[in-house]
Amino acid sequence: SKKCLLRYFSSVGFWGLVNNAGISTFGETGWLSMEKYEKIADVNLLGSIRTTLAFLPLLRKYKGRIVFMSSIIAYFTLGNGIYSMTKAAIEKFCDALRLEMKKFGVQVCIIQPGNYARSTRIQPPLSAEEIWNELSEEEKAVYNKEYVQERANFFNSILSEGSTNGNEVVDAMVDALMSPAPKARYMVAKLKEKALVFVCTLFPTVVMDSVLSYALSK
Repeated sequence: SKKCLLRYFSSVGFWGLVNNAGISTFGETGWLSMEKYEKIADVNLLGSIRTTLAFLPLLRKYKGRIVFMSSIIAYFTLGNGIYSMTKAAIEKFCDALRLEMKKFGVQVCIIQPGNYARSTRIQPPLSAEEIWNELSEEEKAVYNKEYVQERANFFNSILSEGSTNGNEVVDAMVDALMSPAPKARYMVAKLKEKALVFVCTLFPTVVMDSVLSYALSK
């Protein structure tokens, strides 16, 4: 239980917390049920907040560190806006927490991996038939099976390009926990992924939308 954990760590010390839990799914905004939004937000966002709040007293006491698993998808979305939404929210939660914890000597770090789908298996390949069967009648009236198949093929191709070098992300997590001077953010991504983040953060939204629309059309 929470009380037993806090009692145990109070005696032995508690210096580091890694919030790594995350689940994902694919689908355009209207394709997903409210229950699915609630489930993914509960794990990806509220789960990390719950754990942080539970251990905050110990982290303050021992001047510890808190590491959050975000993603470069916090900056843009290519078919999984539901996942992107939770990661963007985690980023803002961390920004507030990092500033507030400075006075206690607690450091807050964010890991921002690129596409490591083949390492984490966070998202299995998609079946267009399965997606279609879960659509509401209203959505089926707007879209067709061919469009759903195209989107599924597009997203599956992204999954297949994921890096298998998951150790790169683990190395960043270890550095965030052990370095005398950890970074606030660790972006662990390919050059083209970093370039896309650069466009999304520094260029006008109309440029970002054009780049993403082009990518989605391929």
